[in-house]
Amino acid sequence: MEILFRTAESGDLEALIHLLADDPLGTQREDISHPINQRYVESFKAIRQDPNNQLIVATVENRVIGMLQITFIPYLTHIGTWRCQVEGVRIHKEYRGKGLGKMLLDYATQEAKTKGCKIIQLTSDKQRPDALKFYTNLGFKATHEGFKKSI
Repeated sequence: MEILFRTAESGDLEALIHLLADDPLGTQREDISHPINQRYVESFKAIRQDPNNQLIVATVENRVIGMLQITFIPYLTHIGTWRCQVEGVRIHKEYRGKGLGKMLLDYATQEAKTKGCKIIQLTSDKQRPDALKFYTNLGFKATHEGFKKSI
């Protein structure tokens, strides 16, 4: 099985939405109706136009089977270094447990190093214990307490 990583294209959008919706939390917050909700289209366009954002897909035989978004953030802390924020990590349920998530995060880490980032960070919902274990096994450490507020 050959896995390719690339920047997401507009034709991938429906597959990406389905990946985001394919878990108990995603089914509550994503919209898989047709036509595609215009807010997804607008967000995708904004991500593609922002040089500090990348939406990466993993493909097998031209089928999108994984995704994540990386955002490069300049900081004054740590002597003005950049960091990489990872969001929306998803692997299609048929491909989970095969090491693809690690490969996808390794790819993101390499992209972050290329950009000059010194830290790669992410958050994961506490309601996803398998994801928390996965990130810990990859060397991520829960060094901070995260907070979010809907507005």
